[in-house]
Amino acid sequence: MTSLFRGCRGVPPRLFFGVYDLRKIFYLATIWLLGWGLLSPAAAAGGIKIGLYLPMTGPAAAMGQMVYEGIRMAQRLQPQVLGQEVKLSLVDTRSDRIEAANAVSRLIEKEKVAAIIGEVISSDTLAGVPIAERAQVPNIAPTATNPLVTQNRKFAFRACFVDDLQGRVAARFARENLKANKVALLIDQAQDYCVGLANYFQEEFKKRGGEIVAVSYIQTGDQDFSAQISALKGKNPDLIYAPNYYAESALLAKQLQDLGVKAPILTGDGAQVPELLSIGGQAVEGMYFTAHFHRQAAATPLAQKFLQAYETEYKKDLDAFTALAADSYFLLLHAMEKAGGTDGPKVAQALAATRDFPGVTGKITMGPDHNPIKGVVVLKVENGKFAYQTTINP
Repeated sequence: MTSLFRGCRGVPPRLFFGVYDLRKIFYLATIWLLGWGLLSPAAAAGGIKIGLYLPMTGPAAAMGQMVYEGIRMAQRLQPQVLGQEVKLSLVDTRSDRIEAANAVSRLIEKEKVAAIIGEVISSDTLAGVPIAERAQVPNIAPTATNPLVTQNRKFAFRACFVDDLQGRVAARFARENLKANKVALLIDQAQDYCVGLANYFQEEFKKRGGEIVAVSYIQTGDQDFSAQISALKGKNPDLIYAPNYYAESALLAKQLQDLGVKAPILTGDGAQVPELLSIGGQAVEGMYFTAHFHRQAAATPLAQKFLQAYETEYKKDLDAFTALAADSYFLLLHAMEKAGGTDGPKVAQALAATRDFPGVTGKITMGPDHNPIKGVVVLKVENGKFAYQTTINP
């Protein structure tokens, strides 16, 4: 470079775009992009940073780890957006609401993320999304199904369906497919997700002519359900609707079996975790679920590509939580491309305008209150596996 300059007397070296000049040009271009809102501070720092707040420890750790696996695999398949590397910043919420709120604050204030994916549990997500909303940072929840997560918010989105749809489809399935007339409810009152699902189920089941013969409550972490089981056993229900998380669902199934209750169990997506099978063993055989995804329903090219990559890497079947996590990542990057940058309000507008996006869990259209419009999959535990039964469209 020096010899070139010497051979061109009278020509200022800066015209040859040396290292110094390239840095200066990059700096000026960055300032220009920031000024026009086409680049966020997170993107300007060398790559585009996406924050993750997930329960990597605590009662919901199994779900958090599944979601993290899905996001990591999605990043491997699409490592760049807008010509820049995507960087992930993970904070463990420890399955706790206060930790979830602190995690979002840290991601925004310290990590300077352009967008956020999380949380897994509705109650923890509800602690985090108001903080992202005030900062105008888009937040996509992979599996938080409580309607309040996105209700009347501009920057909160989800990749999954909502509890009201899931609860009503469960009631429809109970009446039309399982022919249940009398149902007993067993609800984890410590979780907004469980309470919400039970309320929607109960309303729809009654509307369809069914009868709720018993309602009992438990708390997350309870180990003994004998009192609740005794209360519902005398009512002779045709079905037990227990829309709780996997640990409580597995223990409930074992204790129902021990106490001679033969009514089938119907639960929600929060129980579709491999640990349900390892904890519950033979007792969870015949348990039904409303769910977001099953590998047999993987229909889009992206779904097939992701399924093959994931199952080759992890040597296990692709599950709903992992698929929804991948969709959260792909939806977010798709919106950034549509927005032409990482400006929060523009990315949020692009997410809200999503139509027929061919995701891992199927085609996704963002409906009212940023809730995806999609079918509900029904599964059953058969021979120690989650077996596909049917898909019920809204």
